[in-house]
Amino acid sequence: MQNWNQTLLSQYADSPTIVALINSINDAIDPSADLQNVYSNLWNISTAVGQGLNNWGQIVGVSRNLQVDVTPTYFGFNEAYTIPTKLTGVQPFGQAPMYAGPLATQTYTLGDSDYRKLILVKAAANICNLTAHSINALLTQLFTGYGRAYVQDTGNMSQRYVFEFTPTAVQLAIITNAKVIPRSAGVSAKVVLYPAGSTFGFNEAGGAPFGSGTLFPSSGLQNVS
Repeated sequence: MQNWNQTLLSQYADSPTIVALINSINDAIDPSADLQNVYSNLWNISTAVGQGLNNWGQIVGVSRNLQVDVTPTYFGFNEAYTIPTKLTGVQPFGQAPMYAGPLATQTYTLGDSDYRKLILVKAAANICNLTAHSINALLTQLFTGYGRAYVQDTGNMSQRYVFEFTPTAVQLAIITNAKVIPRSAGVSAKVVLYPAGSTFGFNEAGGAPFGSGTLFPSSGLQNVS
C-alpha cells in the first residue's frame, strides 16, 4: 500500500532495517492492484467483463442468453425480392432451399459489449416512469444507428413499438422476449416492423410506391411476451 509510511512510528523512521522490512512486506502483499482489478472487472459496469457482467445481469434481471428464432433464407419468387432484404429475403435457384416448415429456436449468447448495453437499458427500464417520452429514450439508446424506433399509444390498454428498420434476429429477440422494453401493468404490447422505404404504402408515412416495395406482411406485427 502506498501510504504505509503514514502508520510508521516516527521513532523507527530512521531505522534502515525496519524500513526495509516494511517495504519488502508491502511489495509482497500489496492488494491495490487486485482491488483495482476487482473494481474494474466486476463492479464498474462501464468496464466489467465476463462474470462481472453476468453478476450485473442478475441484479437488474436480464439474461445474457436469448432464445433467437432461426430465420434462414429460402427459395422464392422474384416478386417478393427487395433490395433492403436481398441477403435475408427470397433467393433464386441454387442459392437457398425451399421452405420446409418452422424451425426451433436456438440460444444465442450476447457478447460483453452488447450485453453491457442491454444491462444499462434494463437498469433504466427498472426505474422508468413508463411515459412515452421515457420509453422512447430507452429505444433510442438501444437501437442507435439502426433507424427510428418509437412507441405508440393505441388505446384500449394497448400500445405498440414501431421499428422503421429490419432488426436482426438477436434484436428481435431482445424486443419480444428479453423483457427489457417496459410497459405498464395490464397493458398489451405489439411490435410493428415497418422498414421505411421498402414497404408499400402512402408517401406521407414513408411508404414505397408501386413496384418498389412489398405489402406489409403478417410477420410484421408480433406480440411482446
